[in-house]
Parts: sequence; structure tokens; C-alpha cells
Amino acid sequence: MTRALDLADIQGNILRAYGRQGFPKARYIFLHIADAQKGRDFVDRIRPSITTAVKWDDSRAHYPKGGHVEIPRPSVTINIAFTFFGLYALGLPTRTLSELPDEFIQGMGARTAILGDRGPDPDKPWAWDPIWEGATGDRRVHALVQLNAAMNPDGTPVADLERATQWLRDQCAAVGGVSILPGNGRDGGLDYQDASAIMASGPEGTPEPTSKEPFGFTDGFGDPVFEGQYDAVMEPIRSIGGGAITPERTWRPLATGEFLLGYPDEAQELSSAGTPFDLTRNGTFMAYRKLSQDVDGFCGAMTRYAETYARIMEIPQAEAEETVRAKIAGRWSDGIPLMAAPTYAEYKAFKAKAQSKEASAKTKTALSLEAGHRKQQDDPLAAQLVDFMYDGDPEGLRCPLGAHLRRANPRDMLDPTYKPGEPSTSNGSVLNNRRRILRRGLPYAEGGEQGIVFLAICASLFRQFEFVQQQWMNYGLDFGAGSDTCPLIGNHGEDAKFVIAADQRTGKPPFFADRLPQFVEMRGGEYFFIPSMTALRMIGMGVVDPT
Repeated sequence: MTRALDLADIQGNILRAYGRQGFPKARYIFLHIADAQKGRDFVDRIRPSITTAVKWDDSRAHYPKGGHVEIPRPSVTINIAFTFFGLYALGLPTRTLSELPDEFIQGMGARTAILGDRGPDPDKPWAWDPIWEGATGDRRVHALVQLNAAMNPDGTPVADLERATQWLRDQCAAVGGVSILPGNGRDGGLDYQDASAIMASGPEGTPEPTSKEPFGFTDGFGDPVFEGQYDAVMEPIRSIGGGAITPERTWRPLATGEFLLGYPDEAQELSSAGTPFDLTRNGTFMAYRKLSQDVDGFCGAMTRYAETYARIMEIPQAEAEETVRAKIAGRWSDGIPLMAAPTYAEYKAFKAKAQSKEASAKTKTALSLEAGHRKQQDDPLAAQLVDFMYDGDPEGLRCPLGAHLRRANPRDMLDPTYKPGEPSTSNGSVLNNRRRILRRGLPYAEGGEQGIVFLAICASLFRQFEFVQQQWMNYGLDFGAGSDTCPLIGNHGEDAKFVIAADQRTGKPPFFADRLPQFVEMRGGEYFFIPSMTALRMIGMGVVDPT
């Protein structure tokens, strides 16, 4: 039976990936609270405008109707989150603050060594944008207001995005004691951070949002699915590839408490972050990270590695470059996983079949922006995009053990009882189930720099986000790769390398991509708490009582 969530109490950016649901433009605005009472007044003023998870009156997504309540689809969504010092600035009781998780209290900047974050300046490993460099005292970030907007046919954001930004400025001015912080971008000239989906040319030459990220890969695959996130029709379908693996080798949704506080998690414990219970229930935590991507450096490195790979494997340069990229990511550039098509020839054949006239509409939809989630179980070709496990590839011959995709979501591969040649149990999934995160955010481009505003949402920043970042992205022992880090987003030293295993039957040697450059660097970020609507009302009224 599908769990019923109180959608009107949950902020919409938790359940909805706005960028893939008709809101390809985003604006992130950071606030400072100088006066507790005025800060609470500000929260109470904007609370009625916050976008919840209640279903919109359209057919874009199969979310639960929550008692058949529907609201008009907005042109701009509005959501708010707070740092620990933001909750402190709002005057929450000491007992409540002291019970919040340690990592949230310390903040992202204090945990640089744990996360392995790296920026262009060794003395400032991640605080590159001025807003983060000076994030103390009267410049400390206390709150984040997230705006996501629809776009006009010419690719520009709808005018309501600018109106919403000005509305927020007006609310700050009306209450006083709350201000929008400047300092976004390398020159620090903006009081907001913009982000936008990468555009392609549509059928009539008009801009069309894509799911591409700056390195050229189709993104947005494999987000976890938890109980109550979708309706009874879509939940079992979306759970395939996105949920937990059962002992019967099928899929089920993950426990709600892995992503929303106040519900049982995968350990069958009630997830909570302190008292009073109503303050954290239906809320969650979020890591905001601005990640710069060296697109030219990445493309140049792929070309250099491909030259050697092409010579060793005796294949054309273009094929070698596509293959090296795919082996590093775990997917081909358009999102088809290596587990479905491990070689270039199989990839081309898979793609041709999927795009043929005979291919079902479900398959073609699966290869579009929906990224395989609207597939049906009776469509084997579309199913391969998400419905796969790693037990048949223990040596990483199809998908390298250290590929980014395999590190981010190992699925069943960490099963401690697995024996080659035998089906794995659900043990590997049990370990993985406690590490999943909801991925949100959009690409950004400014001053010749490209990257992603990455948002990681989960109930435990320490057990979920930080574990994946530290142990799986910046360490390789779980994947038989020693201390090798993720080849795509990991922290790369002078001896960084990535190994593409070779099948001994081919007579070809393994390929070593040595001296990996640094492809991704931090530009700043922080940990935030996303409160429920109930919690926002409690904060605004000043009635947070932990006794």
C-alpha cells in the first residue's frame, strides 16, 4: 500500500525536480537575518507564497493527489531553507539547536577535509565566490530562497522570475532586519545566483531545454524513489532502478525516512533531528554546492586519452573518444548505461533500435528528457535504461568498477556474500539503501565558466551525502580501486588515474588513464534545513517549544 504523505505540509522542491518539470530557469538568493523578531516576521510574511508538494492541475507528473486537492500550476516556484546560524538568528531555543546534527551545526566550510573539497586557491579550498569567502558576522548566510521559473519561447525566463525577485526584495525592506547578500559570481556583482538548463535547438529552431550537463552527458538518471513520492500507479514503475533491491531481485521504493524526517527509515527507525518533533517532521536537509567544471580541460583530456586508446585497441579516434568518456561516466553521452550496451558497436545498435520506426513510443520517451522513468515493464528495450544490476559484471568489464555512475549508486555490487557466477543477494542493496540522495539543481554559466549548482537532499547529511562524497567519490577501496578517486568529480592529485579493465579473451591490455587533471572544483556552498510548512508557521509565530 502506497504511503500517504501530507503534501500540503512538504515543500515542493523536495519531491519535485523542478528543472525536469517545466522550470528550466533557477535563481538562488541568500539572506542575512540581523534581528530575530523581524526575521520571524519575514518568515511569516512569505510563508503563504511557498510552493508545496500539492499536485498541480496538469498531467505533467504522477504525484499523489493528497485528498484530490489540486492547485494551479505556478510560473515561478518559491522555496526557503535555513542554515544552522539562520535558525540561531531566528531565536530558536538552545535545546532545539543543540539537538540538531553535528555536521549541520558545523556547516560545510568546517568539513572541507572530510569532503575533500578543492578550489583554485589552497588557502581557500572552496570559498571562491565572495559571498562564501566572507560568510561570517554580518555577511553570514542565514537562509536560501530558491526560485525556479518557466521560460519563454525564446529561451529567456518568464517575466515572473524578475517580479518574484523584486517581491523578495520588497519583503526584506518591509520588515527590516533581513537583507539579501551580494557577492555571487567571481566578481561578486550579483545579489543572486542564476542557473539554467542547457538549451538545444528544437524542431522549429526555437530553444529547448535539455538534460545535459556541461561535460556533455545527459544527466538526471537514477534519482532514488521513496514511499509516498508517487501515486499507486507510478510508484512500482518508478521504483525499478530507483528503489531498493528485494531478496527476490525485484524493486521496491525506499523508506520515506531516508529523505523526509519524521518517518521510518531503512533501519526501521524514526528519522528525527531533535525536538520538538513537529519542527523537523516533513522537513529534510540539503547540501548546496556550486561546482565549477573545466570543460576545455575535460575535452582535451578525453582527446589525449582517446589517441592512446585508439592505437592500443586499433579502433577509430571518434569511437575511442566516445568509449573513454562512457567508461569514465558509466553511461554513454546520451544516457544509455554501459550495462545495457558495453561496447561502441552495441551502443550504436541499441540506439538505432531504440530510434527505429518499430521501436515503441515508450522506448522513444525513455530516451527523451524523462530519462527512462516512464517506461513500462512490458517494454524490454526501455527497461534496460534503468533496470540493471552489477552482479553479472564483477570485474568491471562492462562498466568499470570505478566509473562515476557505479560509485554514485553501486546498486547490488557491494554484496559481501557475492560469489562470481552466482546471483547476488540483497545484501549489497542494504548497504546502498542508507546512502541514497535526491539530486536537484541546474547548470550555470558566468564569465566564461561553466558548472552546476548541485543540491543534495537527504535526511542525514553525514550518513548519506558526506559518506558518498568522502568514501565513494574521493576514495576507491569499496570499488577495488585503492585510493583512486572518482575520475569525473573526484579530487585528483598528481598520480590520479583511472583503469579500464580488459577482457583477457581479447588479447588487449587494461587501459590506464594516468595523471587525471582536476575536472571539478568547488566555488562555495553550505548545509541547509528545509522546514515543513508547519515548521515555518512555528518559526514565524515564535512558538518553537522543545519541552
